[in-house]
This record gives sequence, C-alpha cells and structure tokens, in this order.
Amino acid sequence: MRTRAIYGCAGTMLGAEEESFFCDVQPWGFIVFARNIENPDQLRALVQSLRATVNDPSAPILVDQEGGRVARMKPPHWQARPAAARFGEAYLRDAEVAREAAYLNARLIAHDLSDAGINVDCLPLLDVPVDGSDAIIGDRAFSSDPTTIIDLGRAVIEGLMEGGVLPVMKHIPGHGRATADSHLALPRVTTGPEELSATDFVTFRSLNQCPMAMTAHVVYEAIDPQRPATTSPKLIRDVIRGEIGFDGLLMSDDLSMNALSGPLSVRTKAALFAGCDVVLHCNGKIEEMREVAEEAKTLDGIALKRAQHALSHLTPPDAFDPAAANARLAELLSVTA
Repeated sequence: MRTRAIYGCAGTMLGAEEESFFCDVQPWGFIVFARNIENPDQLRALVQSLRATVNDPSAPILVDQEGGRVARMKPPHWQARPAAARFGEAYLRDAEVAREAAYLNARLIAHDLSDAGINVDCLPLLDVPVDGSDAIIGDRAFSSDPTTIIDLGRAVIEGLMEGGVLPVMKHIPGHGRATADSHLALPRVTTGPEELSATDFVTFRSLNQCPMAMTAHVVYEAIDPQRPATTSPKLIRDVIRGEIGFDGLLMSDDLSMNALSGPLSVRTKAALFAGCDVVLHCNGKIEEMREVAEEAKTLDGIALKRAQHALSHLTPPDAFDPAAANARLAELLSVTA
C-alpha cells in the first residue's frame, strides 16, 4: 500500500539511505528539482530508480517546469521556454494566436518531460496577481485578467495531457494577492469573499476538471483567519471542494516552506486532516521526510479514488513533431511581439 506523500531526493542519484526509506514508506510519488538533474540519461536513470523503490513503472514523478524563471530542466540539454506572461502579452494582440502558442509550448514541455520519464508537471499556474502583491508570482502568471488566465490555462492543460503529462493547477484557491513569498513567510489576504470569488477563485472554478491541484500556503482572513488554505478544513471544504467544485487530487504545496510552522509531522497531520489527499515535501532532507512519514498514513478511501482517477487521465503521447512545433511557436510569438 502506498502512503499519502510525495518526496524529493537529495542528489542526482539515490543514496542507500534514501532508497531504503522509500522502499519502506512507499510514497505515492516523487518530485525532482534542478539539484537532481544533470543531463537526459542521468535524469532517466534517476526516474527509473525512484520508481523501482515503489515497484511501479508508472508512479507519479513530478517537476516544476513552468518556463521563465521556474524551470528545473535547463539548457543546454533542454530548450528554455517563455514565462507565462509572454503568452498573456500575446493574448492582448491576438487571442487565437496566443492560445495556439500556449498549447504548443505546453506540448513541447510535455515532450521533454515524457522523454525523461516524468509524467506530472506542476502547471498551469492560475493565480491572478494584483498591484502591490509580492513578486513571487509576477511573470509566472499569464495575466491579471481572469478571462485570459482561464483561456490560456485551458490550452496548457490540453497541451500537457496530449503529451502524456498530468497537469497540476496551482496555487488553489489563489496566490495572486499575497504580499509575501510563502517560501519565506505566511501571506495573509484581507479581501472579502465576494471579490475573491469573482477574481481569484474563478480561474480555478472554470478549470475545475483539471486532474490535480496544489494548495496555496495563504491565509484568507474573510474565510478562515487562523489557518492557510493548506491546513484549513473550512477553506478546503467550503471553497476548494465547495464553491470551486474541484473534486480531483488535492496536494499540498511544499510542507517545508516557511509559511507553515511547527514540526513536519504536525504540518503533515494538519494538511491531511484539513482535506489534502497527499502532502508534498521537496527539499530532500531525509530527517524531515522521516517526520512527514510519521503522519503520512496509507493512501485509501476517497483520497485513493482521487489518486486513481487522476492517473487514469494519463495516456501515451499523440504523434508529435517537436521541430515543426518549435518553428510554429517561434512564428506565433514573433507575430505578437
């Protein structure tokens, strides 16, 4: 039986202690970062060794490959991709061209990931930034206009899934108003529920059929002034599952981020109790992962059903010509430059 966790690892290959730990705790999935990646052959070998620990050749392997400043697979082995805001700028000039460009860009990202054995991308980012918010979102967002975000987010979801990669929409129910970087501190949003519903939440509500979503470590004071979304039963029940209508696999953002406080075991228990189906721990520190494992119990019940349903969306990539797609993408972006 698998457990309700996704873990990172420390380096470019598994150490004996990590291998033993993963074999013992049987996490649902794994996530890789730039520290884990040297070249395509090495990455494929690491992915295979991670999956071997859980004896599952299709176990979820996640990455944050957004484009722009958030890209774990980098040149010279992988082509750099534009930040999301580039497609939002194109949308202002020609919405149809921008949609095609966003789709092709996602399809090309999926091609790179699938070739490496990675089957989940933490994309699209559906946050709606506002003036005065922290720069942690910035050009990672398509636009400050929800309609643009919805249109381009849908294109990205389609491109990833047609490339054999599961999308994860983030950061539900919205990180765009945060005035702090949740890697460093706990953001608090004071906006009222009506405005949140009309702007921040609407992007997720419109794309609520996405198979997976990642929570925001953000406090929405008008809904739950005590807890960030990740650990708030009220927010997950009433907003994410209720108002937004998301019934896919809900994963926490990284539990080791400084927005959360307390021991890792307490953070894990709180996130799962609140309604997250699985928790994410990214930094590869095995002593922290052992703390998470104390509370990341067996994946069963509704969480297991959601996990199975998410993975049922994985299909082999459609026939694809990456050279032609790259040429077409360059043409589309030049038209809207």
